[in-house]
Order: sequence, then structure tokens, then C-alpha cells
Amino acid sequence: MATATSSSELPPHPFAAQLAAYAHGLSFADLDAATVERVKTHVVDTIGCGMGAFDERPVRVCRDIALAVQGNATIIGTDRRTTADLAAFANCAAFRYLDFNDTYVGRFSVHPSDLIAACLAVAETERRSAQELIAAIAIAYEVNCRLVDACDISTRGWDPTVMSPPAVALATGRLMQLSPAQLTHAVNIAINDHVPMAQTRVQTLSDWKGLSDAEASRNAVFAAMLARGGLTGPSPIFEGRSGFFQQVTGPATLDVAAFGGRTNEFRIHQCSLKRYPAVIYTQTAVVAGIEVARDVGSLDRITAIEIATTRRGYQRTGSEREKWTPETRDTADHSLPYITARAMFDGDITNETFEPHMFRDPKIRAFMQKITVSEDPALTARQGASAPTRVTAILSDGQRITREVDYAPGFAKSPMSRGDVEQKFRGNVRRRWSEQQTGAALASLWQLERIDDLAAFLGTLVVQAGG
Repeated sequence: MATATSSSELPPHPFAAQLAAYAHGLSFADLDAATVERVKTHVVDTIGCGMGAFDERPVRVCRDIALAVQGNATIIGTDRRTTADLAAFANCAAFRYLDFNDTYVGRFSVHPSDLIAACLAVAETERRSAQELIAAIAIAYEVNCRLVDACDISTRGWDPTVMSPPAVALATGRLMQLSPAQLTHAVNIAINDHVPMAQTRVQTLSDWKGLSDAEASRNAVFAAMLARGGLTGPSPIFEGRSGFFQQVTGPATLDVAAFGGRTNEFRIHQCSLKRYPAVIYTQTAVVAGIEVARDVGSLDRITAIEIATTRRGYQRTGSEREKWTPETRDTADHSLPYITARAMFDGDITNETFEPHMFRDPKIRAFMQKITVSEDPALTARQGASAPTRVTAILSDGQRITREVDYAPGFAKSPMSRGDVEQKFRGNVRRRWSEQQTGAALASLWQLERIDDLAAFLGTLVVQAGG
């Protein structure tokens, strides 16, 4: 077990070393069938999200930069390869950009599937088996989610992607077959030089909102490469006088013995897939808003709308004036008033919801002025596997129509079936691939553990010219 220590104490077993021992010791044989299925589900969902974002401008920029360097890791969607760290960067940029990939909600929310890109790139480069890839992904999810459970950054000004580097360093270091000592140094190096600021996700949001985890992954893969070469990193990185607990998160307690394995459930089972391409705190608002609009009938009857959310939901989606006048896609998909208004008007939220003409629509902007957002401590107390929201419409005759929703479709407590996951996947790839290519990709992904040649498989995911 690791706990924050005083600056004069040196821990007998640094937490980074405990994490390294966990990652070094975990293998595919430690994963039960349900966990293997869950990993495959998240890989299917993540690759679909990446294909959906393939032609987005920031994704193209990242891809072009990566393709300027040759290597052995595939840029997914192309037949070209770059170095493992740059492939992790470019592919994660695509996976994450639409804000449609999975989420884990603990003390704050993260996107563990962002880390899949690094695992794919290193597994391909190192010629590891698909089973080793699956085990590495399970490690990345477990470390990422357990850190989110234990550490609170919500009031300290850091971005949630600060939890990604140790998870990626361990998962990819395991694929590189690093020793426990080398894994420890990979964690030390990755953390020390990647502590991102929360400005990424406040006020007017920029392209970097969807790219910061890509950079965290690139950084961590490179850290693992440096550790393999024999470089050492600052230690103890978590408990040190100027370490992670002291400088970034405050006191924390983590018990690696409780991590997923032969006797403990993996945290990936508590991760949620998204039904809508927007920040997790708005998913339940979409459901509630659609239900309220259905009951109201004509939206002209509404004089005011009150949205109650959790503390973190309020901070991230409804506390800033920019959320009522979004000027970028990245601000719009983190705007509780915009997303709720669009859901009430359109009955759905899709990738097209975040086109500029949609979030600048004068009719929607006028309607948004009727909306107020506040935190309800009772909802905050329920946050965890849920992200509860309450939407109340006040009508011109004084009538109040309210809907409160804890779980949206795809949440861990309301999981998607294989059919649901495939439907979402097909929606994301429909403009890129033929039905034949889509069906072949799905068939292979659902049998991921049996794939003999990862590089050959990734080469089948090419977007044809003009696609």
C-alpha cells in the first residue's frame, strides 16, 4: 500500500516500484473471459471513434507530423508507419477527438481508451502477440482508473491527463519486456515531465482539449524507451519531497494488492461507453432533456429551464459564460446548456451537432438564454459510476416538468450489448469503409486474442482514397 509521506521520509517500497511489480507480473492468463470481452469491446468502440474523426483538421495535422518520420507502427487508417511514440500520438488524437470514446468517472473523469493507441503502437513495433496486447490494455486501464479513484486534482489546477503517463509507461513498458526496475524508471520519467495544466478544459476550449492525452501517451512511450536504454528517473516520484503527492494531488492512499487480477475485478468493468459524442457529464442531460421536450410538446411554452448537475459537471460544463456562446467545437461539446438545448430541439446528439452552423444557430442561442445551471450536492454525492442530471422546464402557465437521470445508455450500470457497440461502430465508419470492410474489421476485432499478426491486421483498416 502506498500513502503520502512526510518530506523527511523515504518509503521502503516506493509506489512506482509497486506499480512496476504489478505490471511486470500481470499476464493474459490473469484475465477472466469477461475482462477479455470487455477489452475487446473498448477496442472496437475506440477504433470506430478514430475512424469517425479521421478527416478532422487537428487529427490530420497530427497524422501529417507523425508521417514525416518512418518507423514500424501503423498510423491507423493508412498503410504507412511511423515510430511507436508518434503513432501513439497520432492515433490517440483520432481516437479522442470527437469526445465519443469511453469514460471512467471517479473523483473526476478520464478517457482510459485514449491509452489504447500507445498499446497498439508498441505491440506492433515489438511484434508482441494479441494476447500480450490485451493484457497491456488491461494494465493501462487499471492503473489509470485506480489513480483517479485515489487522487483528487479537481481543486488543484491540473488536467486529468496527468494520470495517463504512469499507466502508459507501465503498459507499453510491459510490452517492451522491461524489468521491474526499468518499469519503475519509466514511470518516474513519464510523470516528472508531464504535469499538464487544467487550462486545457476551461473557458474557450481549443484543439488541445482533444489532443492532450495524445501528448501524454507520446511522452510515456518515449519515457519507456529511455528506461529501456538505461536512463533513470527522479525517485521517489510519488512520495518524494517535491513529488506527485506533494505537488500535484495532495495525500493519497493506494493499495496495489486490490488491483485487478486473479481475485479482484478489473476497473475496466466500471468504465462507460458513450451514446452521444459529448463530455460524460452531459450524457444524462441529453436523455433528460429529450424526455422533458417530449412531455412539453411545443418548446415555445418554456419560459425557463433549470439544470442541476454534480459539482464536477458544473465546473466543467456550466460554470463559465463561454458555455452559453460556444465558438469552437471543443467548447460546444463541453457545454451543458448547448447540448441540452440541442437535445430538446433535435431529439438526439450526433457528430453533426457540433458543426459551427449548429452551435451558432440564433434560435438555439436564444433558447439557451432561458437555461441556468447549478450544482445539486445531492447529485454530487451520487457521482461515481453515474453522472446524474436533473432538467426542469418551467412553462408559461407556471407548470414544472422535471426529469432526473442517473445513467445514460452505455454507462457501466446500463451497458451496451455487442449489437449496440456494432451499431455505434458502423455509424462512425460509414463514410470511410464499405460494408464488406466494416464487417471484416468487426469479425477480426471480436476475435482479437486470436490475431496472429497485428501489423497485418492494422494494415486492413485503411481508408481508401476519396473515402
